[in-house]
Amino acid sequence: MRVGVPKEIKVHEYRVGLTPEAAREYVAAGHEVLIEAGAGTGISAPDAAYEAAGARIVGHAAEVFASADMIVKVKEPQLTEWGQLREGQILFTYLHLAPDPKQTAGLVQSGVTAIAYETVTDRFGGLPLLAPMSEVAGRLAIEAAGVSLKRHAGGRGILIGGVPGVPPARIVVIGGGVVGTHAARMAAGLGADVVIIDRSLQRLRQLDELFGGRVRTRFSTLHAIEEEVVAADVVIGAVLIPGAAAPRLVSRTQLSRMKRGAVLVDVAIDQGGCFETSRPTTHADPTFEVDGVIHYCVANMPGAVPLTSSYALNNATLPFGLALAAKGLDAIRSDPHLAAGLNVHRGQITNEPVAASLRSPCVSVEKALAA
Repeated sequence: MRVGVPKEIKVHEYRVGLTPEAAREYVAAGHEVLIEAGAGTGISAPDAAYEAAGARIVGHAAEVFASADMIVKVKEPQLTEWGQLREGQILFTYLHLAPDPKQTAGLVQSGVTAIAYETVTDRFGGLPLLAPMSEVAGRLAIEAAGVSLKRHAGGRGILIGGVPGVPPARIVVIGGGVVGTHAARMAAGLGADVVIIDRSLQRLRQLDELFGGRVRTRFSTLHAIEEEVVAADVVIGAVLIPGAAAPRLVSRTQLSRMKRGAVLVDVAIDQGGCFETSRPTTHADPTFEVDGVIHYCVANMPGAVPLTSSYALNNATLPFGLALAAKGLDAIRSDPHLAAGLNVHRGQITNEPVAASLRSPCVSVEKALAA
């Protein structure tokens, strides 16, 4: 199969779909790999490194899209890329379609077979291609909160860990999954007063054991969320419903009762955000203020550390990508975990949570592939 990697064009996105080492694996498996010139610049991987791996460098993204049987990316295709996709082509990348009807319409119209990293599953019930970026984003969330808490950034002027005689920041993490766990680990490591809110008692027990009492846990109720948010210096939004839009858990009314200069970091913004006042921002302009509360809602947080992120992502995506390159659609037919990643196929939405969020018809994966 001919596998193509265009350079990412989203604002301040420096990751790359294939590292040189991953490209070498595809070449070794007998596939042709096309890399847009400069695609690896963000991770300090020159074109020569890809050529040494056996890939071919092409001058423009248009040639990659026109020639490749499978496109491997990081972020969802942008407006200028939708029209270059075509029926019979496989797109393998993050999509986050639930809050993005325009992108969904573009993919449906193109006829492409679109597989979303964020909905591919594993035999443990996890999301193996989302997990590495969730790990990165969870850790970055605390770094972003620390910067935003500084007075010159509009924050309360609090040091996350405090100092002897002065209390640390109070950090509330909503969601005890991968993002929430890594955010709590970073915050606790800095000495913050941390509480994790989750609706799963089993998960709360696991977290309590994991942190050995260094982090408080609370069962998620409307009262618990309201009480903790109002008292917090930082709130990390880390909720996830695979494929679906994130639930709005903090209202504008609750926000208005928060401390002036408190910080919200909405890691769920890719799926629409979990705070009523959230809207996507970029690394170029990462924050905004509502009712005196600082919002950090960057939609591609791991893009700030592209070298770490690209390698972590490729470690996870490589086996699935190689299977798709070797078997094409048969890889989806034979693997229920890849089938869970199929979001759009030949003009039809095939993921139920995505379809429900967009109030659109859904066709089963089996029926779509059979047609």
